[in-house]
Amino acid sequence: MPRIIDGSNMNITGRNIKYYRKKRNLSQQELSIKLETLCRGSISRIEDGSRTVTDIELQGLSQVLQIPIENFFNANPLSEA
Repeated sequence: MPRIIDGSNMNITGRNIKYYRKKRNLSQQELSIKLETLCRGSISRIEDGSRTVTDIELQGLSQVLQIPIENFFNANPLSEA
């Protein structure tokens, strides 16, 4: 039976997290400081897809970046409503 999840990418939200972080003109370090729960290195690994991201981390990212959590799952963040 084929695997549903490809092991090379640990999350599907990292690219959009990076997009919204940059849209807010935040460095990874600045985002880390605002979150108080993720180090800069973890943010980097989430953004490049090499680390999983938990639901509580997504909730915190949503609050800090001031966007609805579902936007992290948008295939094309430029088309956000």
